[in-house]
Amino acid sequence: MRYFIIVAGAVIALFSIVAMADSRIDRFKRSGWEDTDFSKISISLDEILSGGPPKDGIPSIDKPVFKPISEIEDLADREPVVSLQINGDARAYPLQVLTWHEIVNDTVGGKPVTVTYCPLCNAAIAFAREVNGKLLDFGTTGLLRNSDLVMYDRQSQSWWQQFTGEAIVGEMLGTKLELVPARLESFALFRQRYPQGKVLVPNNPGMRSYGRNPYAGYDTSRAPFLYRGDLPEGISPMARVVVVRRADKPVVYALQLLMQKGQIVNGDLVFKWQAGQASALDTRAIAEGRDVGNVTVQRNTGSGMEDIPYDVTFAFVVKAFHPDAEIIKP
Repeated sequence: MRYFIIVAGAVIALFSIVAMADSRIDRFKRSGWEDTDFSKISISLDEILSGGPPKDGIPSIDKPVFKPISEIEDLADREPVVSLQINGDARAYPLQVLTWHEIVNDTVGGKPVTVTYCPLCNAAIAFAREVNGKLLDFGTTGLLRNSDLVMYDRQSQSWWQQFTGEAIVGEMLGTKLELVPARLESFALFRQRYPQGKVLVPNNPGMRSYGRNPYAGYDTSRAPFLYRGDLPEGISPMARVVVVRRADKPVVYALQLLMQKGQIVNGDLVFKWQAGQASALDTRAIAEGRDVGNVTVQRNTGSGMEDIPYDVTFAFVVKAFHPDAEIIKP
């Protein structure tokens, strides 16, 4: 008799879990996701939280406007930009713009790319947006997982994890976007490297408070926002770390260590730091943020140095998405 009670209880619990999942899916479908294939999911929907805005409530930039460096007057030398150079086409995407839009769909040097920034993870990542011969355009879902932006593509309505570049819900499930080498650097360094480069400017300068940080004090807070996962040990969850992804496991250094050493060589990887970049998540005015410096990561090919993809993010993000990775600290 006891056996049947246990089995019955397990069955009831299973049906309850399924019913809860179905209820969440129904709510998502009523919120603009009726064309998303929820039969294909690699994560628990319990991990998905609302960030506040609805679908496309944080509007991506789909027709980016650029100006030559010589015409830029409202960007301080220390302000952070995401910089790309492809086939001689050099472009800078200021965080004072990306903070309010999070995604820019663009074509650089003939290569379709999406440039992304998640303020809650300080994750500035560029991806190729041509996948298996299909050109994708990305937007914001208004949802978060592990405090990280969940994007979607407008062609299949699949959901993508910004930090990993992997589709986690929908038709494109399991597909990974190709990382494109980009730098998170000060405007002054970009201008020095590419004096003929172009800089992203707002399509409508009055649309948002560009240059203002809506997350003032966030990167010196004690804990991340809207995060339920485990926290790293031996380091503040909000400490910046430098991440290089590899097939086996990522290489991760605490930014504090790199700041102390100035340069770290790990096999064919060369990590460098130099002062002169403001934090975009410190003071209300981005240009006044404390100096967190500039990081570059390059690979020594034997015949020269080449840029590779890397992230300057927070320690809790590494714990969430690479739980077995070691953060090398001072």
